[in-house]
Amino acid sequence: QGVCKMKTCVLFVTLLLPLASAFLPAPQGLFAAKKFPALRAAASPRGGALQLKATLSALFFDCDGVLADTERDGHRIAFNMAFKEFGLKVGDGDMEWGEELYGKLCEIGGGKERMMGYWDQVGWPGGNWELAVELHQRKTQLFQELIETGKIPLRPGVDALITEALENNVRVAVCSTSNEKAVQKIVDMLGPEKAKQIKIFAGDCVPRKKPSPDIYNLAREDYQVRPEDVVVIEDSGIGLKAAKEAGMSCLVTLSTYTKNDDFTDADHIVDDLVSGDVDLATLDGLAVSTQWEDWGVDRDVMNSGVGRGRW
Repeated sequence: QGVCKMKTCVLFVTLLLPLASAFLPAPQGLFAAKKFPALRAAASPRGGALQLKATLSALFFDCDGVLADTERDGHRIAFNMAFKEFGLKVGDGDMEWGEELYGKLCEIGGGKERMMGYWDQVGWPGGNWELAVELHQRKTQLFQELIETGKIPLRPGVDALITEALENNVRVAVCSTSNEKAVQKIVDMLGPEKAKQIKIFAGDCVPRKKPSPDIYNLAREDYQVRPEDVVVIEDSGIGLKAAKEAGMSCLVTLSTYTKNDDFTDADHIVDDLVSGDVDLATLDGLAVSTQWEDWGVDRDVMNSGVGRGRW
């Protein structure tokens, strides 16, 4: 009878210890080496209550509309400057993309593909892939010049979040359909120390662009991380679809041209990272692996309704 009671006690402690650890300070000394990485308690960067430590391994950022709101005042302007340099006309007027038209064209992923789609829509006979490539090269140069003049700042909270991620050994990549040189210019705005730690997957590095998940799958394979340990930050419907098809959680930061996209499948939506109070703890709560491993503990206490405990 004593042996049975002892077995019952051991079983009871075994079942409750991981759950209880969520409400205790992080273990010190000898016990700190015990192998419960997904169940250790970790203090929030803001202080206060304790939460479970997630297995977040990487953050994948889109570039345009996420790192900086580049579409309206950057890419659109550069496209129009290139059209003018090449002397392109539609009907009796210059070829020019207004703000409303460009917003619709942003539904097409990739600059060269965007031009081809527009030319098909208006029935312009001079459009072909070779011209699109040549125009896009010049457009990229013009876009880089706009960035260098300081006319396109980083969006609120981007620098702080990336800094926090890198300081906590969470890997960061930028995954964009834009030209790699253009993306590099935006990343360089973070400063050389951070920029050198961020890999860029951009342009034609994959044959199919968003909404295909190829670019996120490529980044995951390169970083050798599981999709459930990654959170993607996007601003468009096609980017969200790419992230979800790659099996990753996705936070959406609304931007000028994509704020009315369908974000039904988004895990969380904010106007920007600052007003949405987004930090690494928020993203911990979004990771698919955290949802699996939270043992039903309600992370909403720490993550303002973002985390999803299973009780």
